[in-house]
Amino acid sequence: MPGKLPALASNAALLLTVTTLMWGGNAVAGKLAVGDVSPLLLTWFRWTLASAVLVVIARDQLRKDWPVIVRHLPYLFVMGAIGFAVFNALLYSSLLYTTAINVTIIQAGMPMFIFILNFIVFRMRIHWSQAAGYSFTLAGVLLVALGGDFGSLAGLKVNFGDAIMLVAAFVYGAYSVALRAKPDIHWLSFLTTIIVGAAITSIPFAAYEATTDGFIWPVTSIGWAVVVYTAIGPSILAQGSYIRGIDLIGANKAALFLNLVPIFGAFLAVILLGEQFHWYHAVSLVLVIGGIVMAQRLSQRA
Repeated sequence: MPGKLPALASNAALLLTVTTLMWGGNAVAGKLAVGDVSPLLLTWFRWTLASAVLVVIARDQLRKDWPVIVRHLPYLFVMGAIGFAVFNALLYSSLLYTTAINVTIIQAGMPMFIFILNFIVFRMRIHWSQAAGYSFTLAGVLLVALGGDFGSLAGLKVNFGDAIMLVAAFVYGAYSVALRAKPDIHWLSFLTTIIVGAAITSIPFAAYEATTDGFIWPVTSIGWAVVVYTAIGPSILAQGSYIRGIDLIGANKAALFLNLVPIFGAFLAVILLGEQFHWYHAVSLVLVIGGIVMAQRLSQRA
């Protein structure tokens, strides 16, 4: 068994790197969607298309796991609703008010929420060295959320879109912690079931948006390309990889990889969107990645 552990960790690293690459691209796709497809409609399209694809792929496994799925249906539905539908509705909505770079960097706050919630719910502690390292990550998140001006904390001058994204990061942190209680079924059945739950949950979101002036049906090639990408990449590939990665190494260790999201996201935003890369973005990235490296190295020496 000990000889198999490095292989498991290596597989988890690959899966979680794919996850963060897809999620970095998700923020860019959400920004591209502005003006071509409205955020709540995009959320519904994303999970509905992903559901259709997965139900076909996983139909045999779903039959095998159906008795377990039925027994845990409330839990599975809530996981899809909170972790997928609500989180992405918040993420895409935040992009109406802030940049893709900001959104991807703020996602680096997810590990902090995961650690805090794991301690509150399961009394799982992290080493002091990890806490020190993640304080740098938190500083990086605050720096970008406050537009490089820590003095604005006194006046609570936080970008509205950044504030929405901070709430989204907390929501996904709660989802990640709750994955610990998932039933003993094949990961493909689990992913398919909660994505179907997300598709159902997002129906009233899209229906409400259809009554507002902000409703935009995708009619351009960009709008439909965003729909297809978000359904296949960030939904099926990334979520499946994330769930499997947590299975292999646990939520706390998997959370380390979430700090790659701002790296991929910032790079893609500059290349594809032509967004400005300010000094505080660079400092924030150094703080985020430096905090992770510090946490890993100090905990290994302790």
